[in-house]
Amino acid sequence: MLKKLVLSTDINPGRLHLSLLAYRVLISLSLFNTHGIKKALNFEETLAHIPDPLGVGSAASAYFALLANVICPAFIALGLFTRAAIIPVLSITLMGFFVVHISDPWPVKDVPLMYSITFLLLLILGPGKYALDHKLFNQQK
Repeated sequence: MLKKLVLSTDINPGRLHLSLLAYRVLISLSLFNTHGIKKALNFEETLAHIPDPLGVGSAASAYFALLANVICPAFIALGLFTRAAIIPVLSITLMGFFVVHISDPWPVKDVPLMYSITFLLLLILGPGKYALDHKLFNQQK
């Protein structure tokens, strides 16, 4: 039993969907707790210090960062409009990696890179069966 669990390459559908649920919720909570809550509770400071790499203005950048770090993780955790909610998150994390932190050392660049890889995987795999998307939009009977 243990050998099969450890060495098997078969994907158990039940474990897959449960793993996607845990992965989706935990990574969304991590993004919200680490980056979102700080931006939301100190919005004036966020406005003053947020990078504006695209030149759209600090207010637009701050509101977009708030969307990507507060609202989108809530949708992703619930599994509601999951793939659509991942797009703003990916745009912020990839911008952080390729533009904002491009000259920084790896320990700094590593964070947006890991979030990017994580949310890209969710974008590819989807939210799984234990998601509101599955309940609302799955047409299979």
